[in-house]
Amino acid sequence: MIQRHRKNNRLTTHVSRLIFCLLPFSFFILSSCSKDSFITSPNASLTTSDTIIKFDTVFTSVGSVTQTFRIANNNDQKILLSQVKLMGGNTSPFTININGIPANEANNIEIAANDSIYVFVTVNINPAATNLPFIVNDSILINYNGVTKFVQLQAYGQNAHFINSLLIDKDTTWTNDLPYVIQGLILVDKNVTLTLDKGVRIYSHADAPFIVDGTLIANGTEDSNVVFTGDRLDEVYKDLPASWPGVYFRSTGVNSALTHTVIKNAYQALVIDSASNNSNPKLTLHQCIIDNAYDVGLYGYNSFINADNCLISNCGSNVSLNNGGNYTFTNCTIATFGNSYITHKNPVLQASDNDETASTINTLTASFTNCIIWGDYGSVDDEVVVNKQSGSSIVTLNHSLYKAKSNLTNINFDTSIPNADPKFDSINVNRRIFDFHITKRQSPAVDAGTPTSFTLDLDDKSRVVNNLTDIGCYEKQ
Repeated sequence: MIQRHRKNNRLTTHVSRLIFCLLPFSFFILSSCSKDSFITSPNASLTTSDTIIKFDTVFTSVGSVTQTFRIANNNDQKILLSQVKLMGGNTSPFTININGIPANEANNIEIAANDSIYVFVTVNINPAATNLPFIVNDSILINYNGVTKFVQLQAYGQNAHFINSLLIDKDTTWTNDLPYVIQGLILVDKNVTLTLDKGVRIYSHADAPFIVDGTLIANGTEDSNVVFTGDRLDEVYKDLPASWPGVYFRSTGVNSALTHTVIKNAYQALVIDSASNNSNPKLTLHQCIIDNAYDVGLYGYNSFINADNCLISNCGSNVSLNNGGNYTFTNCTIATFGNSYITHKNPVLQASDNDETASTINTLTASFTNCIIWGDYGSVDDEVVVNKQSGSSIVTLNHSLYKAKSNLTNINFDTSIPNADPKFDSINVNRRIFDFHITKRQSPAVDAGTPTSFTLDLDDKSRVVNNLTDIGCYEKQ
């Protein structure tokens, strides 16, 4: 019995020594199996060295630039990328190379534990291709374990003056040699004048307001307008309202004047805050077009604005005058037709001598001479709404054509025409055709105006034909 017990002890000892000797090999085998297997958890750690790839080169001729980023597997197991894809595909100006393989899409890509792969991105730009936006965008999709990540791509598309943010603190003139692409706030400082030569084109990014604390002068002509709009010119975005913030004339602004200037596709096209600091209008608009603003086309807050021969069209609210002020509109067309971008639900002209809470009241003086004030036959019955709290406030429609179902109050009328279709030349909402010229034989606006000091219409055509003038921004020749 004693011998058998000793024999069993020796056997146990041999087994223990064998297990102890085999343990390192077991760990090695298990570790090798772990590294060779795939991690499938959606919480697996996968990172990219960049989340956005920017090509800051300003091209002056056709050229290509290459950049790179890493996709890193930070796990102790392999990971399988089910898809890496350039979202724009073959139509994109970008091309990619995925870990040495030139392809715009690759599937089932293995990345070893604690390893990475490289993606090379090339952009080829022709700056003369005017169908490109000024900022070209695309993205690369990375899909793994049911998780989707994106790396954004951005490049300059056309040659231009690219301005990220700018304080204009001395008198400055912008010429029309190249467009101006604004990617950050522009501020014209107090007591400073920014002058825009004829033909200057300003394209602002979605978060780039144009703020005027001094003076803004735009010297456009009929055949060479000054233009403010968004920086996306590709088909999907070129008519999109709210694609940039707008132009804001703040309390210290003075003596600004825009001539033959187009402001379109903004959130709030023109905002003019506070009364003028001198006897001159704070803003003069001469032969201008304000179009397709999502919130408001022209917003005045107790300010001083003169506008003549202007078209203000298809905005969420075309003209909104609040908390009093001094306003003169002559031979202007203020009209909206609801469309796929803008729902016509607000009167095209609203004026008030108080703020929204009626806590402050300032005298409102507003005159509309030879103006068309019109909207489509949608949800708005009265296209002119005036709210007066002060007996000193006066709003006058003189030789103007307007739409209103109600008998309008708080307005003085002088030889004006209610509810007569102005017969605009061509309106096709589905095809986005909005031609606000008037037809000679059919429109009640023809020859129905009163003579003024302005001799030219929005097209620079003579305002007086056979000693008669038309209502609206266009004179029928």
